[in-house]
Amino acid sequence: MSRTVVVTGVGVTAPNGLGTDAWWGATRQGVSGIRPVSRFDASGYPARLAGEVPGFSPKEHLPNRLVPQTDHMTRLALVAADWALADADVKPGDLPDFDAGVITAASSGGFEFGQRELENLWSKGSKYVSAYQSYAWFYAVNTGQISIRNGMRGPSGVVVSDQAGGLDAMAQARRQIRKGTTLIVSGGIDSSLCSWGWVAQMAAGRMSTRTDPGRAYLPFDRDADGFVAGEGGALLILEDAEHARERGARVYGEIAGYAATTDPRPGGDRPPALGRAISLALADAGVSPRDVDVVFADAAGVPELDRQEAEALGEVFGAGGVPVTAPKTMTGRLYSGAASLDVTAALLAIRDGLIPPTVNVTPDPAHRLDLVTGVPRSADVRTALVVARGYGGFNSAMVVRAAG
Repeated sequence: MSRTVVVTGVGVTAPNGLGTDAWWGATRQGVSGIRPVSRFDASGYPARLAGEVPGFSPKEHLPNRLVPQTDHMTRLALVAADWALADADVKPGDLPDFDAGVITAASSGGFEFGQRELENLWSKGSKYVSAYQSYAWFYAVNTGQISIRNGMRGPSGVVVSDQAGGLDAMAQARRQIRKGTTLIVSGGIDSSLCSWGWVAQMAAGRMSTRTDPGRAYLPFDRDADGFVAGEGGALLILEDAEHARERGARVYGEIAGYAATTDPRPGGDRPPALGRAISLALADAGVSPRDVDVVFADAAGVPELDRQEAEALGEVFGAGGVPVTAPKTMTGRLYSGAASLDVTAALLAIRDGLIPPTVNVTPDPAHRLDLVTGVPRSADVRTALVVARGYGGFNSAMVVRAAG
C-alpha cells in the first residue's frame, strides 16, 4: 500500500498578506492586494498593476549575509520555508540524514537580481558583476538555498511548468515520500516584478492593461481582459502520515490525488486536456465528482481560456454541479506560487468550513458555473480540487481532503 502523504505546516507570502494568518484573514474578507506597481517604474508599460507582497523587509527575517546573495524571490521563499517548518513544529536536523528534502517550482528564477547585475556589466564592466549572479538567477535557487539553510539533504529538485508548477512540485514530493522519504518542503514562490521580468510576462499577450485594480482581473466575467501578475506563494511541509502521527503533529489534510496532462499544439485536432487531468486526479484519489465540495479554479482571466476551463468543469461535474472559487483574484496570478497558495486555501477551507470568495467578478451565465463571489460561503468542505494551467499547455489537478 502506498504511504499516505499529509500537510503538517504552511508558510505564506502573498500580496494580500505576509504570513498565513494575515493572508487568510484578508482572503476570508475579500481584501485584494492588487495595486499599481511600486517595485519599479511601470508608467511606460501597457500593464501597470501587480500583486506585490506588502511590508516585506528581508533583514527582519534573514541573516545579513544572505541578503546580498539572494534575489527577492529567494528571500520570500526562505522566509516562507522557515514559517512552514515552524508551523509544522519540526527541525530537519532532528531527522536522520537524507530524510528531509526540498522540491519547489519556479517560473523565472531571480530576474530582479539578474537585471541588476546585467546593468552593472554593460554600464561598469565585468568586475562589478556579483559572484552570486552565478546562481542567484537560477530557477533552482530556492530549492538550493532552503536546503542549505536547513541542512536538508534528502531528495530535492525543481519543476518548471509555469502556473501548474506548484502542483507538479508537490506531486513530485508526494512520490518521494511514498518511496520512503519522511518529509519534504514543497510548493512555489515566484517573483519577477522588475522591468526585465515585466517585458517577459507581457510577451504572451495575456496581461490586463486596465488601470482600475477592481476591474483588471475578472476571470469568468464577460468583461475579462487578461490577468494581473503577482508575486509570492506558499511552501508546505509534506510528511509521511505515520511519522506525523508518531510525533503528534497537527495535520491540515491529505494530498489525496494528482494528475497532469498536456494540451495539443495550437491548431491541432485534439481538444484541450484539462478535463482529463481532473478526471485522472479524482481517480487517483479514489473519489467521484459528487464527492468534491469545492474547486479552486485556475481562472486565467482570458476569455478563451476561461471558456475552456468552464467547459472542462462542466464535463466532469455538470453545469453548476460544484462550487467554484478563485481567490487569486485578490493576489493576481503568482505563476509557480499560485497553485500551492490555492492548496493552502483549500486546506484552510476544510479546517474552517468555508469557501473563500472570488472578488470583483460578475459571473458570465454562459459558463454555467456556481462561482462563489463577494463573500465567503459556509460549507462542510471535506474534499477540494485545485486546478492549475501553465503557459505552453501544462494542465495539473490535485485533490486534497480532510485527514482521516
